[in-house]
Amino acid sequence: MASCSLSKDLTCSVCLSIFTDPVTLSCGHSFCRECITLSLKSLNQCPECRTTVPTDRMDFTTNHILKNLSEKAKQDKESGKHSEAPVGFCSEHDERLKLFCVTDQQLTCLICRDCEKHQGHKFKPIKEAAASIRKEVEAFLGKDFHDFSKIENLAKSQNEEIRKTEEKSQQLRTQISGQFQEMHQFLRRREDEIMNELNQKEADELKKMRDGLELGEKMKAILEITEPEILLKCWSGDNSMKAQNPLNLQVVNSSLSLGLYESHLQLFMWKEMLQLIQPKAKKLSLKREDPPVGRQRSCSYNQSSGYGQRYSICDCHHNYTSLLSQYQKYCNPGQNDYYLRIDKIERGPNYWEIDVKDKSSWTIHIQNHSLTFINDKYTKKTNNRTEYLNFENRPETIGIYFNSITNQLQFFDVDNMKHF
Repeated sequence: MASCSLSKDLTCSVCLSIFTDPVTLSCGHSFCRECITLSLKSLNQCPECRTTVPTDRMDFTTNHILKNLSEKAKQDKESGKHSEAPVGFCSEHDERLKLFCVTDQQLTCLICRDCEKHQGHKFKPIKEAAASIRKEVEAFLGKDFHDFSKIENLAKSQNEEIRKTEEKSQQLRTQISGQFQEMHQFLRRREDEIMNELNQKEADELKKMRDGLELGEKMKAILEITEPEILLKCWSGDNSMKAQNPLNLQVVNSSLSLGLYESHLQLFMWKEMLQLIQPKAKKLSLKREDPPVGRQRSCSYNQSSGYGQRYSICDCHHNYTSLLSQYQKYCNPGQNDYYLRIDKIERGPNYWEIDVKDKSSWTIHIQNHSLTFINDKYTKKTNNRTEYLNFENRPETIGIYFNSITNQLQFFDVDNMKHF
């Protein structure tokens, strides 16, 4: 608060800024030299007290005390030492906040109102603005706006949901980290095993080559011996030479190989890892759709209706469009309709994979959801809501993720695991 008062005492009442080259009049009021000079040209009076200033006393002396204090205040303001004004005061003008700018939705002082940045803005007294906002909040909350316990209960419930979300997020982090750690451990273990296998095969191959090289050197050394007794002694004393047929002496070619790991390492590692992954995808198959039980398969002519149809009017409540659809469906040998209804759904997350290759049209039902493929279009339905899905390519296998608790449903192209 002291810094606020000091800045106010060092403010020129003409330019409303901290003094620049301050001078003091005979009446005791101080102003910037330039400000008072311009002011006295129009009126020879002090801007503060209206005391007449003689024209022969216009040669003002700089007030060095005020100048030093003003320069220090400017330095402090620029360095941010007093950037935070006391509560209830404007940080820019050190004036008490008395207005609320409705346009910018912020508290302002009287000087702010006249500044260029608030030009044309709408202002209200603080009390009036607060009362207006209170009415808006009361109208929003309705008749229970005085029931603070209800608001507190809502806040308590919301905080509980926030806590649950944070706990769930942490649980998922731990779970995801653990599952990746398992895969990393598997890959590191298999890498060590395959590297050890390579090292062993390399050692075996090099031993064969070096043994052959050593045998050749020994044969050469024996041939260089001229004394028969020494030659026989060397020959009989080296079992390695006697064990091998010198006639078979030849270059040992490298046969180092890791087989499938040389070209299909990642594929086979993925195949091995797939056996360890839990839970596994449940494989399901589409079924050929049959006509409803109790209805005739063959087409017949009904005189009462006058056109070919599968069922008589008295046996069903379908209209003409439905009857025609059934006729096309079961009398057209080119139609290839398949369906699958997933009834056994475990509580929680589920994942299925369904082969749809070479199926021209099919429908998959999951509770109140369905996915239909017909005329090269994929249609997802949930209750009365219809959504069209776009796959980059026509999938050969459809993956389905469904969480029975959250009712979350996603469809995947299994080949690239992109969901739509």
